[in-house]
Amino acid sequence: MPELLSPAGNMQKLKSALLYGADAVYCAGKAFGMRAAADNFEKEELFEAIEYAHDRKKKLYLTVNTIPGWREYEELKTFLRGLADCPPDALIVADPGVLTLAKELLPHTGLHISTQAGAVSDADCTFWQKQGASRVVLARELTFEDIAHIRKNVSKELELEAFIHGSMCVSFSGRCLLSNYLVGRSADRGCCTQPCRWNYKLYELEEEERPGQRLPIVENELGTFIMSSKDLCMIEYIPELIEAGIASFKIEGRMKSAYYAAVTANTYRMAIDAYLSDPGHYRTDPAWIGELSSVSHREYCTGFFFDSPRLAGQTVTAPGYIREKGYLAVAQSYDERTGRAYFVQRNKVFDGARAELLTPGRCGVPIVIEDMRNEEGEKIDAAPHPFMAFSVRTDLRVKEGDILRGVKDPE
Repeated sequence: MPELLSPAGNMQKLKSALLYGADAVYCAGKAFGMRAAADNFEKEELFEAIEYAHDRKKKLYLTVNTIPGWREYEELKTFLRGLADCPPDALIVADPGVLTLAKELLPHTGLHISTQAGAVSDADCTFWQKQGASRVVLARELTFEDIAHIRKNVSKELELEAFIHGSMCVSFSGRCLLSNYLVGRSADRGCCTQPCRWNYKLYELEEEERPGQRLPIVENELGTFIMSSKDLCMIEYIPELIEAGIASFKIEGRMKSAYYAAVTANTYRMAIDAYLSDPGHYRTDPAWIGELSSVSHREYCTGFFFDSPRLAGQTVTAPGYIREKGYLAVAQSYDERTGRAYFVQRNKVFDGARAELLTPGRCGVPIVIEDMRNEEGEKIDAAPHPFMAFSVRTDLRVKEGDILRGVKDPE
């Protein structure tokens, strides 16, 4: 059975991912992780997160996958030693020096090789296993054929992990210098400003017969997006992913919301379980595609799984994100005696609005916001304030952690 691995940029996102079906989460401390702009975890928060996951028989992997310079190794030693009292299930590393130090200071903690290492062959994977790795996160540029070949030609004890959903990078395995070149923030140190997503206009500086005249070269009326990759979405290819021998299905998105963590984990959990329960009659549920369309995303594609490492067809045709449904509130409890569900607001909610209720293990079901009341039981027309508590009347048996989300009105 493959592991479903979800991103956890903070404690709220971690709890959402685990509640909605993730088998494991990956996160970072306040240093040495490739998503420096995420909230990430202080030491005490990290220990709390590890214990929270273990109490639920889930796993937590800690990313230590930057490429530190020699000046940072004393800090890195302190960081790793600090994990000894409550170690994660594995460290995700990319640098040989970090791996060597981790083996010395945390000898009983698993080692996973980050996609930043760019493993593209069985020779790569075997090398990392000989260095002590129990898992390799494969480069995103591999096809199904490549993965099947690697799986066949490496030790059965070595696990293979692959990204199945989320943002893609136009540079090979995230090895990009553009952010550092333009604004002095290195992608290889977790500080990427994503300049590949910016709206560029290309100019020929001077044409021989038109000195001083710049000629714009644009792709369409919105601009040129020659470096901005589409997002990866493999929900329609669960059988192929399982049959390829991938041990861990990884979802990208530590910078995304708790709603994103919940919806992506929930959707892939339903699909994986459906396939494993009856492979012969498995079909992709169109509702799953609808669920993944409800989160913030760019245009979707299938990455390199079915194609060689070329960018044709994998760059966006328009800027920005697509988002179809709003994250309104999270359920706290349900009173069966009164038929009232209690929520905490995330975005403004209106009495009488059409919405959907998302529960672990199923797609969203319609709900109408009725008889909305504040904490004092007074009738209100809306919950406009962040984290405002309110209740509604409903026949749906709402559970703690259920998500209330908005829907578009029919045109």
